[in-house]
Amino acid sequence: MQALKQKIIDEGLVLSDQVLKVDAFLNHQIDPALMQQIGHEFARRFAGLGISKIVTIEASGIAPAIMAGLELGVPVIFARKYQSLTLKDDLYTAKVFSFTKQTESTIAISAKHLTSADHVLLIDDFLANGHAAKALIDLIQQAGASIAGVGVVIEKSFQAGRAELDAQGFRVESLARISSLEGGQVSFLD
Repeated sequence: MQALKQKIIDEGLVLSDQVLKVDAFLNHQIDPALMQQIGHEFARRFAGLGISKIVTIEASGIAPAIMAGLELGVPVIFARKYQSLTLKDDLYTAKVFSFTKQTESTIAISAKHLTSADHVLLIDDFLANGHAAKALIDLIQQAGASIAGVGVVIEKSFQAGRAELDAQGFRVESLARISSLEGGQVSFLD
């Protein structure tokens, strides 16, 4: 997706060989026009698969997931990273480690929103080591739902997440695949 790659080049900041900061358009300030294009592209790539729900994780996955949900005409569920007074009973839960925050969180989805009848598209902002994707897959499997695929806005292909998901047989569609952040420069795989 050329518009996304250009946005990464123009507004992304390489903080290290492992970390790309995209808070100018994706995970702090959001570019709605770009999110609309992203949602359209995910819908195009996963069209005709009978998707009934989209699942993401708060907070950065919500914008691209909502736009994909709008395009596909399906509800979006986001796994919450903390429990609240209104989300406490009949939950699917999993642990997820955040590389950028260096913390582990418990994520949860209410069982009333995700069932074995659902065919789910998982969407996330980044794929690096695959921790978030694996935790979301765990939640989806706890519900007995099937997984149509994994949609990723930005993949750091030099980390292990993609290989692990491929090895498990999941279809992974990444809109921008980064091969390297070395020397402060973003290099794309394709």
